[in-house]
Order: sequence, then structure tokens, then C-alpha cells
Amino acid sequence: MPDEIVLKKEEAEALAMKACLACGAAISSARSLVDATLSAANYGPPTLGFPHLVDYLEGFREGRINCKPRPHLARAFPAFLVSDADRGIAQLGFDVAFPELLDAVRNFGVAVFTQTNSYTTGELGYYVRRLCHEGVIGLAATNANAMMVAQAGGPVVYSTNPMAFGFPLGEDTPPIIIDQASSATAFVNIVRAAEEGNALPEGWAVDADGNATQDAEKALEGALLPFGGRKGANVALLVEMLSAGLSGGPWSLDTPDFRSGTTSPAVGLTVIAIMPGARTEGRIDRALRQVRRLREKDVHIPGVTGVDYHKTSGEFAIPRGVYRKIAAIAN
Repeated sequence: MPDEIVLKKEEAEALAMKACLACGAAISSARSLVDATLSAANYGPPTLGFPHLVDYLEGFREGRINCKPRPHLARAFPAFLVSDADRGIAQLGFDVAFPELLDAVRNFGVAVFTQTNSYTTGELGYYVRRLCHEGVIGLAATNANAMMVAQAGGPVVYSTNPMAFGFPLGEDTPPIIIDQASSATAFVNIVRAAEEGNALPEGWAVDADGNATQDAEKALEGALLPFGGRKGANVALLVEMLSAGLSGGPWSLDTPDFRSGTTSPAVGLTVIAIMPGARTEGRIDRALRQVRRLREKDVHIPGVTGVDYHKTSGEFAIPRGVYRKIAAIAN
């Protein structure tokens, strides 16, 4: 029996919408979440597409996500947008602010969107990819509940604290999208390895006693390790300050678990938008020429290598277990 269920895009979209609405989500929240899920399934890591949707559906049903939020948007400064997601999904608050964010960056050259009081952000690359569609450079940072040590044997102090960067390369070339965690791997990869009974690579995690482990179940009871040792931990701190520090949201040490309980993790998200100079300066064309030089040298360019931006998949392969969970909720 195949381990995946293949659905046409329209079928996958309808299933995801039906599941969100069955959980009580408002149409606006469902629409924002489904759009982000399809984008992650097309361009992001597979675990942040439909598998992560299950976390959202359970969050709706168990009270960690406000099903009918009313995000509040304010401007602390002309190019500084501040959002309170009202315990809803991060994507909805971003959607509400997006027109004003674009207006601000096109007027001032640089604009900042910062948000707190939301569920986890999902695929972080989604937010900068949205900006790249508009010819805008993006940098995003977010945090969640603490699940990573700064060093082996130390206390759990940070989340995976990912950051994402996007640089547009013109209408005919997919943008550069760098989306990576400060940890050696994303938490969802540990979850999936545990569900499938797979061993972890060395250097990903420690068990509850702080000892290195390749057992995914023990890793779930322990913690993740930063990439590159102290340097990865420094990046995690940088992300913590950009997300929780700038938004006023909870530090990872104080953030509730996003997979259990009834309390919103209320995490922070910061997105910095930058215009790539005046059109006459040709900065995007210059960047495209540099990407082409690098690719001639067989350098992997995240978001570009192996991606046909204009021929996204008309089908989605969903792990059978994930499909069954979503379908059960939808029905």
C-alpha cells in the first residue's frame, strides 16, 4: 500500500478548507491558513505543509488558537506596523497588514511589521516569499516555546528560532529563499522521525539527561541542539531579540507548548521589508547575474536550484497518516 495519498490541487485545497471550517475556524482564518499550507507544500519543507496543518487543526479544536480572531493593527511610526493577532493564526494578522506594509516600504524604502499574540508562524519562508512576489526583499524572524539548549548539557532556553530571507530575482526567476532554524534541524523533523520510527542523524538532539541521542522519541523528551555550536546559539539569541524582543511577545522560556494545552503560545513574528533600490539602478538584474555565476559553479541557491516557479505542482502527495487525520476532522 502506498505511503502517500496524491490529490489534485483543487482536492487538497478543498479538503484543507473543509477541515479548518469543521474545527470552527472563521472563513478568513481558514483562507489564510490554507493559502500558506499550499505554498509550504509547493516550496517549503514537506513537513511544514500538510503535516503541520494537523497541528493547526488540533490547535483550533483544543483552544490554543482563537477560531474567530480580530487582529488589531497599529502604526507606532510611519513605517513600523504593530499587530496583535488576538490569539489567532500568524498568517491572518500578516494578511491584514500586508497592503499597508507594501505601501510603507514603497514610500520609505524600509518598513517593519512586528506581531505578537499568535499561534506559531508555520513556514517562515512564506512571509518573505510573499514580499518577493512584489519585488521586495524580506527578512523574517520568529520564536516559539523553548526546545533547544544553547550547548550540550545546558538548560533548554530557546525555540528552534528560525529566520528567513528572500531576495527577488525578477518575474522569470524564482527568488532566493533562505529559511532555516537556529537548531540543527526543525522540530517538525523530530516529530516526523518519531512517528515513522526513524533514527536521527548525530548532532541533532539530546535526551532528557542531556546526552546525545539518535532516538527521536528520546529527543522529544529532551531537546534540540543548535547548528554550529555556539554560533548557532548566537543566531538563536539574535532571532529571539528580533521576534520576541521587538514585538513584545513572550520569550521562548515563557512560551506555552504549541502542541498541548489550551493556552495560546502568543509568539512573536517580525518581518522587515526592503526595497532593492530604484528600478533604474538595476539591483535585481545585478543579483540575478550573480546567481547565474554561482550556479555555473554548481553552487546550490536556496529557493532557486531545482525550482520552476511558474510550474508549481498541480498535485500534492500527502503522507497517508496525515491525510487520514485531516480527512477524519473534515468529515
